[in-house]
Amino acid sequence: MADPTTAPLRIGNCSGFYGDRLAAMREMLEGGRDRHRLDVLTGDYLAELTMLILGKDTMRDPSLGYARTFVRQLEDCLGLALESGVKVVSNAGGLNPAGLADRVREIARGLGIDVAVAHVEGDDLRPRAAELGLEGALTANAYLGGFGIAAALAGGADVVVTGRVTDASLVVGPAAAHHGWTPESYDELAGAVVAGHVLECGTQATGGNFSGFRQLIGSGRMDPTKPLGFPLAEVAADGSSVITKHAGTGGAVTVDTVTAQLVYEIQSTRYLGPDVTTLLDTVRLEQVGDDRVAVTGVRGEAPPEQLKVCVNELGGYRNAAEFVLTGLDIDAKADWLREQLAPALTAESVTWTRSALPPADADTEEGASALLRVTVMDPEAGPVAKAFTGPAVELALASYPGFTMTGPPAQPTPYGVYRAAYVDRSAVTHTVVHPDGRREVVPDPPTAPAAAHEEAADAGRRPSPYPAPTDSLTRRAPLGTFVHARSGDKGGDANLGLWVARTGDAGLDEARTTWLAKLITPRKVRELVPEAADLPVEVYLLPNLGAVNVVITGLLGRGVAASTRFDPQAKGLGEWVRSRVVHVQEGLL
Repeated sequence: MADPTTAPLRIGNCSGFYGDRLAAMREMLEGGRDRHRLDVLTGDYLAELTMLILGKDTMRDPSLGYARTFVRQLEDCLGLALESGVKVVSNAGGLNPAGLADRVREIARGLGIDVAVAHVEGDDLRPRAAELGLEGALTANAYLGGFGIAAALAGGADVVVTGRVTDASLVVGPAAAHHGWTPESYDELAGAVVAGHVLECGTQATGGNFSGFRQLIGSGRMDPTKPLGFPLAEVAADGSSVITKHAGTGGAVTVDTVTAQLVYEIQSTRYLGPDVTTLLDTVRLEQVGDDRVAVTGVRGEAPPEQLKVCVNELGGYRNAAEFVLTGLDIDAKADWLREQLAPALTAESVTWTRSALPPADADTEEGASALLRVTVMDPEAGPVAKAFTGPAVELALASYPGFTMTGPPAQPTPYGVYRAAYVDRSAVTHTVVHPDGRREVVPDPPTAPAAAHEEAADAGRRPSPYPAPTDSLTRRAPLGTFVHARSGDKGGDANLGLWVARTGDAGLDEARTTWLAKLITPRKVRELVPEAADLPVEVYLLPNLGAVNVVITGLLGRGVAASTRFDPQAKGLGEWVRSRVVHVQEGLL
């Protein structure tokens, strides 16, 4: 059992994606060298799309497959981390954690530093693809939990690199090691999962991509000229935490900025992970100081019997061309171009999209223009290469007046298709390779039967009809008048979190939450997002957060790498929905 007298573990983040700010590792290490120093610094480099990118890297060079930006950061900061007594834990190992561990040791030798490096493996299922029904997969990686990381730290590692663990495991592992949690410490583990989920995307928890940025800037809470600070969590022995950041860094940590990250890319109120099932509707947030938000009350249950697997496959080749339509007769110009070009295209998939019509009498040429985009996809490169670009270019002097393109035709590029698969835990050997080369297999935790999770799948789903008072006098206003949003992708599905901005008036906040829960039905979502008219839509309630979470299945087609949608990762979906006009009760405005 955890010792309640154990001091909270201070865990920071220095990367939310592969390509994040290189200076962040040094900023986090130097910002915490006083009494508020870090104990552990994590970095999240992996996403579904990143695994595809790393898979393509290994096709060119099998010795790669890890996040090379992490190597650059350690070349600069490894000595500082060791001097500061900070453990470094990262999933930058990607498809080759053993190779990255060797590279870290090579860096240490070059710097004249003695460092203990461990790595976690067993997630890569490509060697067993055929027997697991994953033939043809470019990547196939099971999501591992945090107890391999915990074992590595308990074994004396200074640096731990992993393959595909869940993003939150980077926090769960160190917290479990520090506080002595067992696989059945469900509430504690669930609390750490929430802290890890808040930290995993870096500055998204400190004001980045936050729909209330104007209020933060206007109130003086956030300096728009200052780079956002990366977040950290003080994780206590009972799994509760305080989300904060280093003093003097940019951005802000508020209940709303933390909520923004909490509702990001989730689905139902049951957050299934390899270590624990986290009950998101039990999470409570409270502002307990400047840039300090307490996370309490989180409950957990046994994890599922199976592990989720991120599978990426090569889908074929794609190309695109973008035409500029200027001035009068925009629709007619677009129609003529399509009629000319379409018969010449032989690709399996041809998708046309056009931006909004320009206003009348625009005072700039750009303002008087619309864009017509054609995207082609095919299993083979030929139909999207010269067979596509040739006919497009040949129309330059033979089509609509003012014919021009935003750029010259490009060469076709391969694209991948993401899908989720599930395997029994017996198919995965979760293994820690300690600094001395000793290999330790991490045992599977107790699990709940699949039927239990199937029954829980409906937990938190919005009831219909929703029990709420009848609307009084209403006014038309943008949904975003007092509702924040954060959206993103899970494969081909779009996730949309909506929650009411905190006012400090409990009665008003509760009334607005009830109104939002009543408003956001699957039918209303299809009205606000016409693209979803024929798609499955699910709505889940998170009343403790004043939030609803929406899952639109199939909005993004076969995932970001294969999507022809204008916003293939649904990053802007929430802001679009906030701009939609709805009927709002007078008393709520």
